[in-house]
Amino acid sequence: MRHLTRGSTHGLGVSLSRDARRARPVVWISHKDAKCNSCGAGLGRGKLIVIDRAQGIRCLECASLAGLEFLPSGDAALTRRALARSSPSAVVVKFSRARKRNERQGVLVEETAIEEAESENAKDEARRETQRQQRRLRDAVAEQKYVAAFTAKLLALFPGAPLQAAEVIAARACEKYSGRVGRSAQAKALDEEAVTLAVRAHVRHEFTEYDRLLAEGLEPIEARARVRPAIEQRLTLWREGRSD
Repeated sequence: MRHLTRGSTHGLGVSLSRDARRARPVVWISHKDAKCNSCGAGLGRGKLIVIDRAQGIRCLECASLAGLEFLPSGDAALTRRALARSSPSAVVVKFSRARKRNERQGVLVEETAIEEAESENAKDEARRETQRQQRRLRDAVAEQKYVAAFTAKLLALFPGAPLQAAEVIAARACEKYSGRVGRSAQAKALDEEAVTLAVRAHVRHEFTEYDRLLAEGLEPIEARARVRPAIEQRLTLWREGRSD
């Protein structure tokens, strides 16, 4: 039985009906030595076995699954296509003692099904890569529009804020995957409070001694209280349309 390593992709594949998924047998990766109840063959740790209440533990040969190839999880399109082209097939799972649950490891399918699926995947790889590039481009354009809208909202709330500072605040607060306030649902709705929080954070770091106080060992809550008047003064100036 060969072990295949597959990369991750999200290409389109052939959908399988719920009945087909429900009827597919489950094969386990054994975590201890066992013996086939049908033929008596020894089944060592790491072997693929079938378990059912009626017949107990069986090897793949006795479960009529011998000759199938293991296709690891990882490539959704390849797995869907291989399963659709293989009459006998099975889902391979392994019990995780750390997570205390069964985790899917891959599938067993006919070798010809894997070859056909690989061929079909290769044919439309260029199309799928084009789709990925187009999606990345759309996402980038959407992000640019969002940052621009955030900047505009910021300047509407704080007309005295310098344009360069507003752009810096928006870019930092809205940075993708940063977890900052600009990635919140409220910020994406251009909520006034969320935008103000981003401005307040910028002012705290750029126009007060907050970072120096932290470096000197002051607790954040204490440092914030000490610089709060300076922050409010700056915010008031910017709200009133004054930069100084």
